[in-house]
Amino acid sequence: MKTWFITGTSTGLGRVLTEKLLEQGHRVAATLRKPEAINDLKDKYGDKLWIAKLDVTDTAEINTVVKRAFDELGTIDVIANNAGYALFCAAEEAADEQIRQQIDTNILGSVMVIRAALPYLRAQGSGRILQFSSAGGQTTYPNFSYYHLTKWAVEGFCDTFAKEVAPLNIGVTIVEPGAHQTSFGSAMTTAPVMEAYDATPAGDVRRAIASNSFPIRGDVDKTVQAVIDSLEVSPAPLRLALGGDAYRDVRASLVARLESLDQQKDLALASELP
Repeated sequence: MKTWFITGTSTGLGRVLTEKLLEQGHRVAATLRKPEAINDLKDKYGDKLWIAKLDVTDTAEINTVVKRAFDELGTIDVIANNAGYALFCAAEEAADEQIRQQIDTNILGSVMVIRAALPYLRAQGSGRILQFSSAGGQTTYPNFSYYHLTKWAVEGFCDTFAKEVAPLNIGVTIVEPGAHQTSFGSAMTTAPVMEAYDATPAGDVRRAIASNSFPIRGDVDKTVQAVIDSLEVSPAPLRLALGGDAYRDVRASLVARLESLDQQKDLALASELP
């Protein structure tokens, strides 16, 4: 049995992950902005569930909570960075405060949780970090530009620091789920719509989601179990795409980028010094 530290456990995949781990006998340090949201799990599982209030945009609070978790629980095997949300609007429509909140939560929040945990993982000589991203960390959809900004950024960070910590017996996996009913709609924040974007791909995506014609086929139970099972894979898989939409869209994006790069091969080589 393992001890997990998870951010964003009140709803969505974070809540389901917490429930499933507890059901399987693991110990969970669950963090969230409103701890009372999981009182039912505390009543059911008692000491198996450690709860702390945490706003991942507050770096001082992150450091305090992570330290307390390691001090009180001892070895923590898994850090699961799940807290986050999506700002759903065209790039021009967002307010400055919304953009900052998206960056502070999805990028800086994730980075600071990892930084806070690394000294303890190094000291214990082991650990696994699961960074929840999405298919949107490798591909893009209109109306999600700021969400993609954060997911592409955090994936680049994780891809890099995974190389730094591998010799320290710390594994890193970027989790890339497709769309799931449990959190797809509730985890989105919107901005006032500008008429100029009605006839653009941003408008098309908005209408598809409003009419429920956007396909959402992710199985939450299977996805969460796949995340748990990934802990048994060694070395840690750097990326874990989950869902048919994640596989198809990420693959199409990678193929298109590779084809574009190959078309520029002669230009790239010609720009070198002789």
